[in-house]
Amino acid sequence: MEQKPHAEDQLYKIRHSLAHVMAQAVLEIRPKAKLAFGPPVDNGCYYDFLFDTPLSTEDFPALEKKMRQIIAAKQEFQGRSLPAREAIEYLSKRGENFKVEYCEELAAGGEKEIGFYQNGPFDDMCAGPHLKHTGEIPPDCFKLDTLAGAYWRGSEKNPQLTRLYCLAFNNRKELDQYLELRKLAQERDHRKLGKELELFIISEQVGPGLPLWMPNGTILREELENLAKETESRHGYQRVATPHLAKEELYYLSGHLPYYKDTMFPPMQLEGESNYYLKAMNCPHHHMIYRHRPRSYRELPLRLAEYGTVYRYEASGTLGGLLRVRSLAMNDAHIYCTIDQLKRELIDTFQMTLQYYKMFRFENVKVRVSTHDPANKEKFVDNPELWAFSEKVVEEVAKEVGADYFIGAGEAAFYGPKIDFQASTMLGREESISTTQLDFAGPLRFDLEYIGEDGKSHRPYIVHRAPLGTHERFMAFLIEHFGGAFPTWMAPVQVCIVPVSEEVMPYCRELETLLRQDLVRVEVDTSSNSFNKKIREAVTRKIPNIAVIGGKEAASRNVSLRRYCVKEQIQLSLEAFTERLKLLRSKRLMDNFPDIEVA
Repeated sequence: MEQKPHAEDQLYKIRHSLAHVMAQAVLEIRPKAKLAFGPPVDNGCYYDFLFDTPLSTEDFPALEKKMRQIIAAKQEFQGRSLPAREAIEYLSKRGENFKVEYCEELAAGGEKEIGFYQNGPFDDMCAGPHLKHTGEIPPDCFKLDTLAGAYWRGSEKNPQLTRLYCLAFNNRKELDQYLELRKLAQERDHRKLGKELELFIISEQVGPGLPLWMPNGTILREELENLAKETESRHGYQRVATPHLAKEELYYLSGHLPYYKDTMFPPMQLEGESNYYLKAMNCPHHHMIYRHRPRSYRELPLRLAEYGTVYRYEASGTLGGLLRVRSLAMNDAHIYCTIDQLKRELIDTFQMTLQYYKMFRFENVKVRVSTHDPANKEKFVDNPELWAFSEKVVEEVAKEVGADYFIGAGEAAFYGPKIDFQASTMLGREESISTTQLDFAGPLRFDLEYIGEDGKSHRPYIVHRAPLGTHERFMAFLIEHFGGAFPTWMAPVQVCIVPVSEEVMPYCRELETLLRQDLVRVEVDTSSNSFNKKIREAVTRKIPNIAVIGGKEAASRNVSLRRYCVKEQIQLSLEAFTERLKLLRSKRLMDNFPDIEVA
């Protein structure tokens, strides 16, 4: 079992110490700036400031110079604690209003002592840890990166601050490697490619976080959904469809109100009726389908699946492309099973998820087993016995399938533990892609039962699972993973036929008709562009198969096949070409890898 990075790690200390060095340097050129938070992050650190005179990227060279001077001075990091009341008075005298507010909140929560760290003239409220002195920071391991706006405590109601980001690694080599990877990631950014390849748009007139899928993007969505439907059918799932809204009573019954109220859209008030909410989850609707009539143990496990669209009111500052949106199409399903079936169903879901990842060649897949915090009675259902049993089962499953997993304490859903699947992005950053959850609260809240073999009523267990997560988030990963160059089975345009001359157009049209009959997404380039420009255009659009037709091909009824990013051109008979396409599509092969014979 892998452990998460610890605050005592050397790189964590470098980044944390560098945040203080950066803040000290900023205060030297902007002495009236007010400090907010300055934590280490997964690629360096940042610090939030309220400036009287704005900072700009033109200030970066001077700031980096001052930071290196502070590093060279080998200022010692000295930690101390002050009683909470003294800490508040000390920060108030310095005019650090943001720190005062946070310190007062900690004191109200029962904190008796507040930590501080000082290096040179810079003194900051901080719990540590840090390096022994600034000289332990490699002077070439960092680079000031960007400026961004950030609301104090993440609330739009609070003042907007300036966030200064700094990249930091163990040494210059690691920094340069990160910068190179980031350059590649920027070229593959799903927002950039989504626009260039006409996959999706987000319109201010429609609303932030509400993507509009264009024809090319809709093909990708449908291909992904078809994959899930076929896979789930083989695993014994039954499909259902539920409405996009429901009465508030349903969400009070499920417990989502009030737990998730902040992430749900405001209620719709109808005269003479209950309030209605846009659904933020499919679970309650599926539970109502389960309980519409008595159930027998012979029906279990009952697996109900739906690509249901849900709506969540994410703060505008957190929205970003497809990774975080307000309208989500979830690859959702709920499995109702007996206690004896529970582990087998979890294992089956686990293996299905990993099979998807293997298919798409996601690397370094890790698993977070998310458990609850027993001390947080407000966030988690108060049932110690069921929490203990559920968390034990989930961890046993992770061990049994040989997963590379770690424990995420306090990351569970309010109704049960989760298995969160994470994969590495182009930058090596781990992101959650999909989740499986074990729900022991739903059956109690909805009074779900089945008649067992003993003739008595029993509660089923519920497994919530979404191996492909949401269309939006999963598609963002796929766009960046493939760089927009999708395999043939997914590609919006699977074949582009490029005629060398007008004389071969009859054969091109015949080939187009033949492929369309087989439901291949095909285009013939009939533009007046030169032959080379037609090829370049097809490559720019990342079309996986370019069928070049000249006089020789027309006469012999062959095809010259150019594959995306493959230099060699292959001569195939018409039959071999069409069979190759059938194989790529039917088996959903990744044709940018040597999966099949092409000759």
